[in-house]
Amino acid sequence: MEGEFNVEFIEQQDRSARFLVRGVTPAVANGIRRAMVADVPTFSVDDVRFVENSSVMFDEMIALRLGLVPLTTPATGFEIGDVVTLSLDIRGPQTAYSGDIVTSEPLVEPAEENVPIIELKENQRLELEADAVLERGKKHAKQQGGVAVGYRHLQRVEVIGDRDEFADEGPEIIRGVIEEGAPEAAADESAAEGELVITDDFDNDLRNRYPGKDVAVTDVSGAVVFHVETDGSFSVAELVQRAAESISERAAELETKVAV
Repeated sequence: MEGEFNVEFIEQQDRSARFLVRGVTPAVANGIRRAMVADVPTFSVDDVRFVENSSVMFDEMIALRLGLVPLTTPATGFEIGDVVTLSLDIRGPQTAYSGDIVTSEPLVEPAEENVPIIELKENQRLELEADAVLERGKKHAKQQGGVAVGYRHLQRVEVIGDRDEFADEGPEIIRGVIEEGAPEAAADESAAEGELVITDDFDNDLRNRYPGKDVAVTDVSGAVVFHVETDGSFSVAELVQRAAESISERAAELETKVAV
C-alpha cells in the first residue's frame, strides 16, 4: 500500500541482522541509517575519578578504555543527560575486566563481561569511580550503539539464457542479498517478489549460483536491504524501533513549528 513500508527480516540475531524494506526511497533509507547511528542515545562513561592507580598505565588511557565499554541502555526510564555511577576496585596480580565494574543502576551495566581494561601486577591497584551519561551518537562516536549500519539496493537476478561458449569466464561478483525467480509480470504485485538469497551462500559469485547461464541483474525499485550490528547496548530490533521513533518525533516537531 502506498505510504507504507513492508519489512522482512532475512537474518536476525540479538546483535546483528539483515532485513529488507520495500516501499522506501533512498532518501528515507539514508535517514533511517543516520538515525540509527546518530540519534539513538546510549550510556557511555564520560567522566572518571581515580582514587588510586598504581598500574603502569596513565589515568587518561584507562579512562579512554572505560569510555569504549558498551553499557546496556533501557528504552525507557531515562532522559538525555542522566548519569549512572560506576565503580571499579581491583588489586593485582589479575586482569581487570568490564565484568568487574560495579553499577549503581542494575539496568545500566557492561554489555560484555570479558572486555579487558588492564592487567595488574603484584601490589598494583586500580580504584576509581566513573559517571556514565546518556547521550546521542551525534555528540560522540562512543555513544553510537549502532556500530555497523549500512544498506544496499535489493537486486533482482534473472536467467535470460545459456552462456555463450566464448563468453568471458571472469567472476561476476555481487554482494548482499539478491531476489531471484521473480516473474517479469504478475497481476498481483506481491506475487512478483522472488526468493531472497544471501550472496554469501554462493561466495558472492553469480557463476556459482547459475553455472553456464547468462543472467541479468537489475535494481528492485523502492527496496533496500539493511545490515545492522549493535555494540550490545540494545538489540537490533530495539535500535531500529528507537530510530523510527526518533524520526517520528522530529517530524512532529517540524510540523508543529511550521504550523505556528
